[in-house]
Amino acid sequence: MKRARGRAKYWTGRSLGITLWFAFTLFALVIILLFLAVQSLLVGIQYRDRTLSSMKEAAKNAAEELAGANADTMLFRRLREIEDACDVRIRLLSFDGSTVDSDGYGDEKFPEIVETLKRELSDGKEDTVIDGDETLGYVSVVKGHPYYLYVTSSIARIRGLESSLRWLSLAAGLLSIVLAFIASGFVAMLITRPITEVTAHAKELARGHFHLDFKRNYYCMELQELSDALEYARVEISKADAMQRELIANVSHDFKTPLTMIKAYASMIKEISGEDKKKRDAHAKIIIDEADRLTALVEDVLDLSKLRAGVGTHAPAVFNLSELLYATLEKFDYLAETQGYLFEQDIEEDRYVYADRGRIGQVIYNLLTNAVNYTGADKKVTVRLKAEGEDTRLDVIDTGAGIPKEQADLIWDRYYRLQETHKLPVKGTGLGLSIVKSVLEMEGCPFGAISEEGKGSDFWVKFPPPPDEGEREDAAEKEETS
Repeated sequence: MKRARGRAKYWTGRSLGITLWFAFTLFALVIILLFLAVQSLLVGIQYRDRTLSSMKEAAKNAAEELAGANADTMLFRRLREIEDACDVRIRLLSFDGSTVDSDGYGDEKFPEIVETLKRELSDGKEDTVIDGDETLGYVSVVKGHPYYLYVTSSIARIRGLESSLRWLSLAAGLLSIVLAFIASGFVAMLITRPITEVTAHAKELARGHFHLDFKRNYYCMELQELSDALEYARVEISKADAMQRELIANVSHDFKTPLTMIKAYASMIKEISGEDKKKRDAHAKIIIDEADRLTALVEDVLDLSKLRAGVGTHAPAVFNLSELLYATLEKFDYLAETQGYLFEQDIEEDRYVYADRGRIGQVIYNLLTNAVNYTGADKKVTVRLKAEGEDTRLDVIDTGAGIPKEQADLIWDRYYRLQETHKLPVKGTGLGLSIVKSVLEMEGCPFGAISEEGKGSDFWVKFPPPPDEGEREDAAEKEETS
């Protein structure tokens, strides 16, 4: 384990280009040396096999000449021709080890070879191969004659060829290593250059430079996927940065407006209406309303932060969604009474769901607030709660200008508002739909918006049926564990 950690520490922080360069060069070196060793070995073996094949061919031709012939001058002349043709040396050995020539005897003797032949050919073999230090020999029995056919070839040529090949291979190996070193450096540079480029762009992105374009036609799929992922991250971070700037601007504005109003009307009470109870009460009410607005903004920002961070209490339970919807609609009765808003209700009774009742009440309130703020001149808002299979579907429908297709996915973002003028009978913070999205994602409820420009919008939510008691207990345990 310590050795593995040591190796990991050694390679930590090393340049990828140098590492690849070293690895490719080492790999090329091993392959080249292995190739040269195998080549040298195979060439020696192949040359020996070819020489032995020529010797056997010469022995075969010599045996054909010897068949039915006597050891005369004509025979030995023919044997010399076979020697020249096959580049070998042919001798006839008597059983005592002496050579036989046209005169019936020769000046060479090979007693040790004959003893070896007697041992090798004692089991009925007709030929054998004898490896010597200087020569390679092939011996076969000559049928019908009292001697052996002894064919030899010098190994010196093989040794010389192997030596020449070894030096040639060494020179070729050195040249190959140099070329491999250069080629591996080029390949390493080819691999690391786009990575270095992407890394540099990523650092620029971290510094807040969102104008960079990561899209490139890289040579490998992994780098292409990395560039696509970074380009997607750049776009999303750019959007998030723009939204953050807009959020800061909007929050600053929304904080500044009530604070300015509070300060202004507090000054008016102090300087003008302090003795006039009617004016003082009116000014005090404005201060209270603006303070309430400021409190609501702070609460919405805190709620959204908690939801996004996954903190805060979550107490799901089975409750009557129909009753919660009626209770929430009662909060908007003052709009119907004072400003002529019409709330059409199509609510199916006793629709039970399993969720956090307080959070779902916040969702319904925000959806109704959004519908009231964006509905059309008829001031009509339709609220529908119906069974859809085993699910329960809630629809909050307005008759406003609708949502352009290119903005459909943006309405759930923090502080995003449609680029149009609208009256705000209900004071909002601009975080309502973002809170709706976070709550419903936490509860696992499908939701969305169906809209057509000029015909209003339908914000819908689907609530799954309540699970049985055992499933609820398992869900609660899993949530506590996580």
